[in-house]
Amino acid sequence: MKKIQPVVGGVCKSTQGRDAGKFYLIKEVLPNGYVLAVDGDCKKLASPKRKSVKHLHLLPEKADAIAEKLAAGARVFDSEVYSALKKYNAANETPAAEE
Repeated sequence: MKKIQPVVGGVCKSTQGRDAGKFYLIKEVLPNGYVLAVDGDCKKLASPKRKSVKHLHLLPEKADAIAEKLAAGARVFDSEVYSALKKYNAANETPAAEE
């Protein structure tokens, strides 16, 4: 099986820490096995979360439009990131128990 490498604009899921189970978009790939991850809600583009690649499950999907903007240095909005991750986080949420 081929190992997926972290790429800018790639979708990943946190497997460790308080945010385990949350989906992120990779803003930047750092040396030594780290990435800067954003979700457009709690972790904005202005203050991304530094995560170890060992604590992430990298998905084969990629937000191409956002990746192109980040590579070109164009302005990306948090709402764009949030919208790109909406389908992943919606599938991950469990409905509240009714009483």
